[in-house]
Amino acid sequence: MKNFKRTLGRIPLKLYLFLGAALLISFFYNDFGLVDIQKTAVILAVGVDRAEETFSVTAQIAVPKGNDRTTGGTSAVEIEGKGKTISDCIEQIYYKTGWVPKFVFCNLILLGESLVREDVFCALDFFLRNEYMPDSSLIAACEGSAKELLSSASAIDDAASLALEKLFSDAAKNAGTVMKTTLREFAVGYYGADESGYMPYVHALDQASGTDGSAQETAEGGKQNVAQTEKIYSAAQTALFSKGKMVALLSSEETFLYALLENNVSTGSFTAKQGEEARSFTVLREKGKVRLNIDGFPSVSLTLRVVLRTNDRASASPVGDITEGILSREELDKAERTLTDLFSSLWEKSVLGGCDLFRLNRTLYRSSPEKYREWNKTLLFALQPDFSVQAESVN
Repeated sequence: MKNFKRTLGRIPLKLYLFLGAALLISFFYNDFGLVDIQKTAVILAVGVDRAEETFSVTAQIAVPKGNDRTTGGTSAVEIEGKGKTISDCIEQIYYKTGWVPKFVFCNLILLGESLVREDVFCALDFFLRNEYMPDSSLIAACEGSAKELLSSASAIDDAASLALEKLFSDAAKNAGTVMKTTLREFAVGYYGADESGYMPYVHALDQASGTDGSAQETAEGGKQNVAQTEKIYSAAQTALFSKGKMVALLSSEETFLYALLENNVSTGSFTAKQGEEARSFTVLREKGKVRLNIDGFPSVSLTLRVVLRTNDRASASPVGDITEGILSREELDKAERTLTDLFSSLWEKSVLGGCDLFRLNRTLYRSSPEKYREWNKTLLFALQPDFSVQAESVN
């Protein structure tokens, strides 16, 4: 220790000053190798469309509004690139803007209707290989063009991508209103034994708004305010995929049932109808299970147990009924029939589309590779599912 202190004492003060100056110069000269934020495009989301052999990539890039309180926040600009590959499209965006496209903050990949008719991994392959693209990025299909949807004016946020991300929140997942998936999860299903996957299906709805402050000159020479058409978005439906192609579309009710089977729901509700009467139930607890039996001829059972509370009887109820929340056997039977019917519809859509939504081939492969080689081509069509729903009252 004494020798070390003695050595430090021999180092001249000029050397310390020189090293400090070198560090300062390196910092201000190149920011230690970091990319200049002024030269970088912060991409919030990308939309991918396809026309024959040409890809179209629309990048929604964040642009600061201003630095005062009235104009602060984030707006976005959409830049489009076209090419034979996704990489060509990204390079074209760079040529058009001079900004280096970075995907570090990209949280959403939106696939247009023209793309999902084919194997979507002709586009997703680029994002999966890109070292800056987070595997946790959400992916979704949309009605119509991804470019048009991303370029639309959102009624609830500064940019369409920010509004869409709200649809995929944990609260929406817990309510069973959306079945979100990430790039990594979709790739696992695509390359796995089931060769299937799903993603939210987004469509835009017109939302009438007031005037946007702009004015248009009339024929009489005067000016009138022009109303701006804004959009709100829905992702309650779910697109099913087999070998990368969209093969079916689940309704919002079928999406909710699938969320129950995946044990994702903790605050969701559904409505059971019988004739003119309707009852809404809140799911307090649920336990879904899919079991594949490979002893002899393969068979599958799908079981669901739910604990329910009345959410809405659509009529005046006694105070005691509201406070206790006990469901009659008739009401529980009505809920069970509704969920069983959704079971049948969900199974039929997935099987007819060739989508192994319940990952049965993956289960078979892990249990017996030999039987997987025998049954993997015909397993979904050969199975006769057994549905079992048990509904219980909260009390």
